[in-house]
Amino acid sequence: MTETAIRVLVVDDQIIVREGICLLLSQVEGIEVAGEAGDGQQAVVQAAELRPDVILMDLVMPGMDGIEATRQITAAREDARVLVLTSYSGDDKVIPAIEAGALGFLLKDSAPSDLIRAIRHVHAGRSSLDPTVATQVLLELKRPAKGPPPPDALTDRELEVLRLVATGLSNGEIASQLVITEATVRSHVSNILGKLHLANRVQATLYALQEGIISLEEVRANGA
Repeated sequence: MTETAIRVLVVDDQIIVREGICLLLSQVEGIEVAGEAGDGQQAVVQAAELRPDVILMDLVMPGMDGIEATRQITAAREDARVLVLTSYSGDDKVIPAIEAGALGFLLKDSAPSDLIRAIRHVHAGRSSLDPTVATQVLLELKRPAKGPPPPDALTDRELEVLRLVATGLSNGEIASQLVITEATVRSHVSNILGKLHLANRVQATLYALQEGIISLEEVRANGA
C-alpha cells in the first residue's frame, strides 16, 4: 500500500462479516485495513491506538454498541470520521448515531462499489448517506418543539452552501464550484450548523432533505 492509502478500522461483532469486509478492502487500491474490532470497547481502544482515517462501524454489538463507541471516539478526536455500516435504517438507531458524530451511513446489503465510494467520501470530509436510510429517517423524523429555525434564517449564500453540502461535496469542491476560498466555505458551514443547531454535515443533509432544499433524487444522483 502507498503512504496515501486510506486506513480503515473495521468494527463488527460478526467474524464472518468482519473478515469478508477486510478481504474486500484489502483488494482495493488506495485502501488499507488498519485493524479490526469485535465490539464497541475494542473499537474505542483501536481508534485511539491506530488513529485510522475512517472507522467502519457496526451499530448493534454486545457490550458497548456502535452508537456509544462513535460518541466516545468523536469526543476524543474531533477529526475522527465514522462510517456506519448497518442492517438498521430506522431512526431509533440512525438519529442517535448522527448525534454521536457519524459522518456516513450505509446498509449492509449495499453493493461493494457503494461501500468503497462511501469510504472515500467520508475520508474526503463529505457526508455519505444511503438514500434508503434517508428515506426511512424522513418518514419517521419528528421535529422537536424547540427545533432548528426555518431555512430563511440563513443567508442566500449559506443556503447555497447548505445545498452543496447536502449533495455530498467536500469543502474544497464547494470552494471550487462557488469560486471562493476553502476557509470561506468552512466559515459558512460553521455558521450554518450554528444557526440551525446541528452537529455535523449528516444532520445538515437530513435538514436540507426535510425542508425541501434538496430532493432525494438529487442525493442519489450525486452519490451523497
